[in-house]
Amino acid sequence: MTPLELRHKVRSGEFRLPTAGYCGEYAQANLVILPQSQADAFLLFCQRNQRACPLLAVGEPGQWNVGRLGEDMDLRTDTPGYNIYRGGQLAEQAYALHELWRDDLVVFAIGCSFSFEQMLMDAGIRLRHIEQRRNVAMYRTNILNQSAGPFGGQMVVSMRPMKAADAIRAIQITSRYPAVHGAPVHLGDPATIGIADIHRPDYGDPVEIMPDELPVFWACGVTPQEAIRQAKLPLAITHQPGYMLVTDIRNASLAAF
Repeated sequence: MTPLELRHKVRSGEFRLPTAGYCGEYAQANLVILPQSQADAFLLFCQRNQRACPLLAVGEPGQWNVGRLGEDMDLRTDTPGYNIYRGGQLAEQAYALHELWRDDLVVFAIGCSFSFEQMLMDAGIRLRHIEQRRNVAMYRTNILNQSAGPFGGQMVVSMRPMKAADAIRAIQITSRYPAVHGAPVHLGDPATIGIADIHRPDYGDPVEIMPDELPVFWACGVTPQEAIRQAKLPLAITHQPGYMLVTDIRNASLAAF
């Protein structure tokens, strides 16, 4: 499928799966949708925490079809699942936002590590969550974000188990793509970054780590959802972790060097 074809399947309700492994040549995006009154503070939060929140695009108030992201796009329907937060708590999940949409809502599209997974696989690096058709494992850490306004909290990371040689190659590949989180923030002992039980992710699905593998951790675009919990805004909308917006932006165009 092309990204447009996938978005149309999402819009019609035919596709309700995690998006890892789909449209591998194209960038995927995390979404944060906030009232305009909080947009400036969140923009500053992203600028201060670029490893976890690299911005691909920011919409105008009320805009649900940000042109930079793709053709015939409706951000109210084209993500396989949305989280709705009220007062910092997950209040509900939805497949469409028409009833919630307001003229003051601002869309932030944040780069996603799913975007570089095809490059890793092209280099011969196996990704178990894709092979097993699972969501990637994601964890809260003890790595503090730099606060901005009401937004703060800790970084969330995604984890992929790899053999040591593959981990080195993955660092080389992903460091070229800071717009989709860049190089890992940690590898090895999960306790060092505050993860008590690697077998129980806070988001996504558990993935087995073999005896000859290391857990490799990338900054994750679910980090804003932790910041939203802390901010306790009356209304905030995000994607469901792992259920991303697939854009028309080619990953190759995001290479920094």
